[in-house]
Amino acid sequence: MNKPTPHFKRLPAAVVALGLVSFFTDLSSEMIYPLLPLFLATTMGAGAWVIGLIEGVAESTAAALKLVSGIFADRVRRRKPMLLAGYGLSSVARPLIGLAGAWPAVLALRFADRVGKGVRTSPRDALIADVTAPEIRGAAFGFHRAMDHAGAVVGPLAAAALLVGAGLELGQVFLLAAIPGVAVLATLVAGVREPARGTPPTPPHLDVRRDWQGLGRPFHRYLLAMLVFTLGNSADAFLLLRLAQSGVTEAWVAVLWSLHHVVKMAATYIGGRLSDRLGRRPWVLAGWAVYAAVYLVFAAGPTMPGLIAAFMIYGVYFGLTEPVEKAWVADLAPAALRGSAFGCYHAVVGLGALPASLAFGLVWQAWGAPAAFGLGAALAAAAAALLLRVRDDGTIAGDGQNQTAGTMYNPPKE
Repeated sequence: MNKPTPHFKRLPAAVVALGLVSFFTDLSSEMIYPLLPLFLATTMGAGAWVIGLIEGVAESTAAALKLVSGIFADRVRRRKPMLLAGYGLSSVARPLIGLAGAWPAVLALRFADRVGKGVRTSPRDALIADVTAPEIRGAAFGFHRAMDHAGAVVGPLAAAALLVGAGLELGQVFLLAAIPGVAVLATLVAGVREPARGTPPTPPHLDVRRDWQGLGRPFHRYLLAMLVFTLGNSADAFLLLRLAQSGVTEAWVAVLWSLHHVVKMAATYIGGRLSDRLGRRPWVLAGWAVYAAVYLVFAAGPTMPGLIAAFMIYGVYFGLTEPVEKAWVADLAPAALRGSAFGCYHAVVGLGALPASLAFGLVWQAWGAPAAFGLGAALAAAAAALLLRVRDDGTIAGDGQNQTAGTMYNPPKE
């Protein structure tokens, strides 16, 4: 009997538990957020600007806190307490939206929910990297993202069943989202065992310049490529709008959105595992190529079947990039600065999303949908050109010094 290759090692129990935590979290979240605009508009009479204000504040808050929490996670002995605080805050705040009587209360609760997300995300990704062998990091992040998308598939279906089958109102459905929230905390407490890190190798005092230099030039180049790509990665709402304009009904838009998450669930699991065998860069480049191709199809505006097919293929892009990008962050970053590295990565992706969607909308309004989708494809190509400078082994292509990513962190002596 042949000895199993390293690529088929069993995932650590903590990774499996964190996958279940993400499944229950997204199940709870997706019971609420697809219905939140309707709840605000019909129950509270809020206008579109209120919905935009709430979502803008919420997502910007989460993006900024991911950077802060990542830096802090490198300066504590254990990351799990940060996960408990972040998931706990979200699990409590999210269902209380069902009791809100006015939109300012929804804003406050949505803000609290996103604070929880910002506190937990970077330490969680760093913890996954901590407990996982380097040769199966892609598989670990692929499994985690697949479980996240599985929750996004089940959540809306559970909400629909409660609304239609049980005849509940929106507020009652939101309150019932507390049940998977309880499962989140129980799984996190019982299932996640974090290895002791001892005294954190990163000094407790903050020195942003030193930490940034410690991450190394390959990581800097990688982050620059991610920023350029993010600036062309607009909100998926524009894809759904294009589908609706082609004649897809509202009900079928919801169905396609659920099917899209099914594709993402399968693709992220497979893509992460394949990157452990074939390297990170080829899969990220392939994912960005799929993204650009889908945007070019949406720019061309074919018939409805063509757009639907492209939208399903769009889910493959996530599978080729989401887990692989995170595994590559862990590969490039020194262990002592892993939380900071994930914080920078999430901050770039999160904060870049706002100008990306704003620019996309302005270009669409001024020159039409083909120009907007074409811009997204062009920026994906530019990002790919930048990514070619960073090799999988953490060296910079074409650099005479051939600088490698940092593998250790040596703070200056006092």
